[in-house]
Amino acid sequence: MLSPSERPEPTWMIVMRLLRWDKPAGRLILMIPALWAVVLAAGGTPPLLLIGVIVLGTLATSAVGCVVNDLWDRNIDPKVQRTRTRPLASRALSVQVGIVVAVIAFTCAWVLATYLNPLTFWLCVAAVPVIVLYPLAKRVFPVPQLVLAIAWGFAVLISWSAVSCGATPAPTPCLGTATWFLWGATILWTLGFDTIYAMSDREDDRRIGINSSALFFGQNAPHAVGLFLLGTVLLLAATALVLQLNWAFWLTLIVATGIWIWQYYRLCQRTIPHAAYGQLFRQNVWIGFILLAGMIFGSW
Repeated sequence: MLSPSERPEPTWMIVMRLLRWDKPAGRLILMIPALWAVVLAAGGTPPLLLIGVIVLGTLATSAVGCVVNDLWDRNIDPKVQRTRTRPLASRALSVQVGIVVAVIAFTCAWVLATYLNPLTFWLCVAAVPVIVLYPLAKRVFPVPQLVLAIAWGFAVLISWSAVSCGATPAPTPCLGTATWFLWGATILWTLGFDTIYAMSDREDDRRIGINSSALFFGQNAPHAVGLFLLGTVLLLAATALVLQLNWAFWLTLIVATGIWIWQYYRLCQRTIPHAAYGQLFRQNVWIGFILLAGMIFGSW
């Protein structure tokens, strides 16, 4: 009898790894800006059905992004320590299976989008080229994390418009000033945490000729992250002022700012363990949920 370590991995588990559902941090961190937007747009009490649609929609969209990324990079990932065991890179799954999984995930996302109002539906459509072309950006654009940040920003626009664009009466203006402040905060936050993530791959990316913000900013990458996170704090504060959030939000923003300052200090150290970059990235998931709690209670 084979030991558990010697048994072949079931196909369904390989598909779960393809979708990155074995690593929830990346899925949750996409969901957070969408939840920020739906909570703030609804004044702290969004409809439960809409929350369900947004949660499922972000999972489906994230699945599409992961599979498309791995299809683009199936010949590059084997050369990178962190990604060489991905199912398409290791040939545990065929390209045909990857395409089928991507089509299924895209179909799920499309079905969920039809529940939303026309503007929100077309924002979902507009996000598709950004998601599909992001992996290509690593080959031709010096700061591909900006493309990823724009894709993340669509989560804010889609969720906010789902609440306020088409509702009568609308709880908040349709894509008003607060929306764009939150969009900007999401863009900068994404640039910050994904530059941290990219810092762990610098040597591999340099060797195989892939672009990243960590390589673009070079030795100044920690300072770039610090500026991105500072901008995130300022734009979140501006969002709170426009929406007149109460002390609960400001308390969580102070906590988040303190953690981000500590992260900046950590990144500026002369030596930092390779594993620390992933740890700092994952901390941003908790920061995002802390801020979400502040937005919920701060809106009441």
